Amino acid sequence: MKIIDISRTLSSSLAAWPGDVGVDLKMNGRIPAGSSVNLGMISMSLHNGSHADARFHFEDDGWTIEKAELAAYLGPAIVADLSSKYRGGTLPQMTIADLQEWSDDLRASPRLLLKTNVWSDSSVFPPQIPTIAADVPAWLGERGVKLLGFDVPSVDEVTSKDLRNHHALAAAGIVIIESLDLSAVEAGPYHFVALPLKIAGGDGSPVRAILWRE
Repeated sequence: MKIIDISRTLSSSLAAWPGDVGVDLKMNGRIPAGSSVNLGMISMSLHNGSHADARFHFEDDGWTIEKAELAAYLGPAIVADLSSKYRGGTLPQMTIADLQEWSDDLRASPRLLLKTNVWSDSSVFPPQIPTIAADVPAWLGERGVKLLGFDVPSVDEVTSKDLRNHHALAAAGIVIIESLDLSAVEAGPYHFVALPLKIAGGDGSPVRAILWRE
């Protein structure tokens, strides 16, 4: 069994959302300095790197991350490779037509990861990203999809204030994973795990996301 790590590495060079804080790793104890152990601490936004959004992130009365239903974050998944759509540098929306070929597969593998390859350098935050069309969340919900993952920092446009897609996916019962690294992954079915940390009151959580096949 080969495990494919689809998480972005947390480091000080990882680009944070504009205006948010980045990753800061500090060593509070070092063996060469006389400590019995190397002991580190980390300070970061809950939305740095590959992460799960809690509904509280965009709805003030929404569930917080320690209350996430973990079953949504592990199980069979489909990787849909849409990267050919973006090779020309344009950023059209991801539509139902783009996803139609996986319609039947999603009923048995109700987690969908969308590969665009538009964010190749994790140290540079993308000024623009592609997003899903407005009718995609309901279409996915009709097929029983439980989780939607992206290889970009948000399901909405970088400049969005109303977060339309966040709300629409939540209404369809679909949880959100953002900032995956799917660059080395082929399209098709996989086993998937990306569990959020149990952070009381958290509006999100970093995840270690992996795929594998038997």
